[in-house]
Parts: sequence; C-alpha cells; structure tokens
Amino acid sequence: MAYDLEEQEQIANFKAFWARFGNLIMGVLIVALLSYAGYNYWKSHQRNQAVEASALYDSLQESLAANDNAKVQRIAGDMQQKYAGTVYAQMAALGAAKTAFEANDLKTAKTQLQWVVDKGGEEYQAIAKVRLAGVLLDEKAYDAALKLLNDKFPAQYAAEVADRKGDVLAAQNKLAEARQAYVAALAAMHKDHPGRQLVQVKLEAIGGTVPAAADGAKEAQAPAAAA
Repeated sequence: MAYDLEEQEQIANFKAFWARFGNLIMGVLIVALLSYAGYNYWKSHQRNQAVEASALYDSLQESLAANDNAKVQRIAGDMQQKYAGTVYAQMAALGAAKTAFEANDLKTAKTQLQWVVDKGGEEYQAIAKVRLAGVLLDEKAYDAALKLLNDKFPAQYAAEVADRKGDVLAAQNKLAEARQAYVAALAAMHKDHPGRQLVQVKLEAIGGTVPAAADGAKEAQAPAAAA
C-alpha cells in the first residue's frame, strides 16, 4: 500500500514515539490492569470473608442462647483467627466475654474484651473498654479501671463512661468524686435513657440529689456539701 508523504511522516513520528515511550506505556498499563485485578480480588475476598463469618456468628448466637460457654469461646477464637477483619469477629468477642463473665471466668472475659480494644473499630472499642472496666472493678483493680475509662471515647458514650467511673469511685469510697461522675452521667443521658433510673438510685445511695428539671426530665446535681 502506498502512502503519501504526510502519512509516511506520521508513521515515522509514531514509530519514534513508540520506540521512546512504548515500554513505559506498556508498563503503566500492566500496573493498572494488575491493580484493578487485585482490587477486584480483594473485594471478592472481603465479601467471602463476611459471608463465612456471618455463618459462624449465627452458630455462635445459637451457642449463646444455649449458654454453652465452651462452644462460644471456641467459635469466637476461630473467628478471631480467620475473620479478624470483620465486624462479626468483634461482636463474637463481646458475646464471648459476656458468657465468660457469667461463668465467673474473668480471665477469659478480659482476654476477649482486650481483643476488641486492640482490634476493633471505634464504637466496639468503646463498648469493650466500658465492659472491661466493669470486670476490673469486680477484681478490685480500681486504678486500672479508671485508667481505661480516662482513655478517649466517642462522644455518644459519655454517659456510660461517666456511670462506670462513678461505680469505680464509689467502690474506692471516693464518694464526692463518685457523685460528680454520676451527675455527669445523668447530664449526658437523654431523659428516656433506660439506664437513667439506675444512675439516679446510685447517686442518691451515696448522698447525691436528683432535683426535677424545669422541662420535667430529671437532671442530676451534686449538693454543695458533697464536695
């Protein structure tokens, strides 16, 4: 096929361009294709992990209902080893901690909660820290419990954290500080919060008062003499 001079010049220019940049272009294309394939594989792997973890979590729920602590711990351990990156593993650890605590196995309960503190997402970490502080309270490890509660928490857990601090401080007979903590817990709670009445009872039990707020909700306030 015959080419005119302009076409021949274009072909020559293209050949020169390809000779100079062809390897680079092919390299970029290969990297892009490999990255796309890797991303698709990773997404597929994540979906498969979630499906498998969900099935195991269903089995754990059955064991929780049957109060089979040994099986719950076994399933939770498997999930932590195989599906640590899924939310199901975090929920399983919290469930396993609960059954261990109810079985008076505080060591295992602490291990499960600590796993969530170390590996979980922010909200699950917050739940685990509050519960772990409760276990430490039962062990009379007050300083360790307070240290945990003084860590950073999402704002929506302010009430639960302050309530647990009140429990620890009351156990230490630091009643003025405990009253302040319960007051803070009530201040952070919505008037319909299910734990509000219990906090009020605890506050009053250590000499605090819970006056009625103007809007009809109970708002706590430590008496001046408490300090």
